[in-house]
Amino acid sequence: MSIDEGHAIHYTAVERGTPVYSSDGVEVGKVGQVVDNYREHILDGFVIETKDGKTVFADAPEVARTAERAVTLNIEASAVPDLPPPDKGAPSFSPNHGGRVSRMFGGGWRKR
Repeated sequence: MSIDEGHAIHYTAVERGTPVYSSDGVEVGKVGQVVDNYREHILDGFVIETKDGKTVFADAPEVARTAERAVTLNIEASAVPDLPPPDKGAPSFSPNHGGRVSRMFGGGWRKR
């Protein structure tokens, strides 16, 4: 089965509800939240709402690709239930679409 992921995009452009696939091509859930390391401007990971109703956290090293219509993990579907729950205390950030000047001066993110 071929997955129509669309073009590769930056992790900050991934929308809630985007399907998440395992390395073996199985849809394992949907993106619940993007967790960003604000200070270093790098991906911390994704909170995934699994098909069986669990909420798990895929750390950045477990993410192989972010695209327009899919996030692909580099772990198999059988490993997804073993992922840890998300840390309740971790802050999350979302893009602040305030414009180029705002982002240039570090105002490109806002805390949720």
